[in-house]
Amino acid sequence: MKATGIVRRIDELGRVVIPKEIRRTLRIREGDPLEIFTDRKGEVILKKYSPIGELSAFAKQYAEALAQTTGNGVCIVDKDQIIAVAGGIKKDYNGQPITPKLEESIEERKLVVLDKRSKDFFLVSHQMEGYEQEVIAPIICQGDAIGAVVILKLNLEQENTEVDEKLASAAANFLGKQMEQ
Repeated sequence: MKATGIVRRIDELGRVVIPKEIRRTLRIREGDPLEIFTDRKGEVILKKYSPIGELSAFAKQYAEALAQTTGNGVCIVDKDQIIAVAGGIKKDYNGQPITPKLEESIEERKLVVLDKRSKDFFLVSHQMEGYEQEVIAPIICQGDAIGAVVILKLNLEQENTEVDEKLASAAANFLGKQMEQ
């Protein structure tokens, strides 16, 4: 663990304020859920909670099935990082932070279809390159946008089809329903 040098007191209701600098660095926003852990040394650990992260093994299997069906790369992301990758995308992209543009796209709750020719095209992660088209379907759970299913095509010759859009939407809807159970 890294020391910050910041000390906060607990108030009469048992609350402690997480400093703005730390919230900004860790991309913790108002209303974000946090998990609370303790260890044997008496340390309290706060971790940003990812509902999709709870299903990471399932998300990985689902991404692999979708990649086999479409013949494309597939990413499943939460609002902070890549949870699962499949279909020729390097496995070391797992856990990489997503771009602010993808986070905004998730918050907008709309299906997005982009290619490199579009001025609005953005990368899923700053480390991930080599694809030229993307279909982004937000995952909605109990009214909250919690992540996205992203289908990635490696070249512009493979035109995005309505089938890709429907598959991404169906996958996002299915994962959203799984989170509600």
